[in-house]
Amino acid sequence: FDASDAPAGSVSIWPRIQAGFRLKAPADEPALQRHIAWFARHKAYLDRVMQRADPFLYYITEETIKRDLPTELVLLPIVESAYQPFAYSNGRAAGIWQFIPSTGKLYGLKQNWWYDGRRDIHASTQAALRYLQNLNALFDGDWLLALAAYNSGSGTVMRAIRHNKRLGKPTDFWHLKLPKETRAYVPKLLALKTIIANPEKYDISLRCIADAPAFVRVRVDSQIDLALVAELAHIDLDDLYRYNPAYNRWATAPDGPHDFILPAEAAETFQKNYARLPPEKHLKWLRHTVRRGETLSEIAVKYDTTVRHLRKVNHLHGNTIRAGKHILIPVSSRNMSDYALSASQRLKSLQNRSRQGRKRLTHTVKKGESFWTIARHYGVGTQQLARWNGLSTRDLLRPGQKLVIYRKQGRPRRGQKPSHHIQVVTYTVKSGDALSIIARRYRVRVKDIRRWNHLKGKTIHPGQKLKLHVDVTEQSSDAASVFSTRAATA
Repeated sequence: FDASDAPAGSVSIWPRIQAGFRLKAPADEPALQRHIAWFARHKAYLDRVMQRADPFLYYITEETIKRDLPTELVLLPIVESAYQPFAYSNGRAAGIWQFIPSTGKLYGLKQNWWYDGRRDIHASTQAALRYLQNLNALFDGDWLLALAAYNSGSGTVMRAIRHNKRLGKPTDFWHLKLPKETRAYVPKLLALKTIIANPEKYDISLRCIADAPAFVRVRVDSQIDLALVAELAHIDLDDLYRYNPAYNRWATAPDGPHDFILPAEAAETFQKNYARLPPEKHLKWLRHTVRRGETLSEIAVKYDTTVRHLRKVNHLHGNTIRAGKHILIPVSSRNMSDYALSASQRLKSLQNRSRQGRKRLTHTVKKGESFWTIARHYGVGTQQLARWNGLSTRDLLRPGQKLVIYRKQGRPRRGQKPSHHIQVVTYTVKSGDALSIIARRYRVRVKDIRRWNHLKGKTIHPGQKLKLHVDVTEQSSDAASVFSTRAATA
């Protein structure tokens, strides 16, 4: 163990984690050996991950042992998110345990404009361990199947088991036909366990993480500025966000109470200072004079708050406001750029990032547009577009939302296709039409036609109107002529 970063006299938590390892795997399994070799070659990666895990590993280990679960589970956030609290995947999964919105809600993790419980270290760990326990029970104590289900869903694993049973094949993890990601997921965890169980064999030096609480939970009764919490605790604002990544904004939600986790040495300082602070000083207030034509939603966006909150603090029953009147607005005590790890500032930093060889453009989302139509228009990939804007391709786009696009610079090469131009058309279904025929004719996908028109099945009937987002640069002359004769632009 590398004790250079540990407090003097501290005892490392790794022996306790190693003692709780239970999962078995065939030593000669090729997938397992590949991942062991990869981790052994990437020592710097493991160092970074363990540094990020340091404040939380004791708590997660304690909760795992308390439930009598295999301690390999404390390594699962390495596979899921590399212990990055702000991780957000293309599948809309968030936090170190990578909960998708629906599963997060099912396990009691609140998600709103102010706060996302999927990133709350304390709450998400409780939820993840409960979820893993339930999956383990569902698969009759088989932890490898439970872990596969955590990654790809219990239905996917169940279907693979039924398939193998019909064919008379074994139904353990290693014999199931599962998605490629899931087939790698379980071996990655087992590879980490193998290396951490015997680090000397792989020339790995484990960071000495103390077997002692690294944080304390404290409670505040009402809405409070996060910069003030950091000031009262005598810690940096960025450190406060890293310990409390669930808070999206510069302040907590209006309705309390709220819990914070603070470094153990800072918690007592915070509690003493907070007890002396009058409630009216938890936030800074501004009197805003309403200008002619100004709306409540515009004011909310300007001050990074919500319309609902402005209505509440100003005792407004609707959204109507009058020019010349004053409304009270809670505002941050610092320049917004100081809240670098708030959701809005993280997005701003991501969208302002320079990308070599590409020119940054800004696109304002219009009604009816989707990731697919916007990506096609600019000649970029949907996954790229989502990643540049900190989104998932499954997220809903709102009219007026700003997206950045990075287009390759330079003149088009000979033979290079022109920019895509998407035209929204209304198509009238004719006798003999099927969604597959229409999709092929206009070079779109059946599932997109169903999504654009909110169709639950594939049945259509003559005379029915369908909205299509068509790339007019790729249409044949016969198809293009339909635009002028049979299809009216929507």
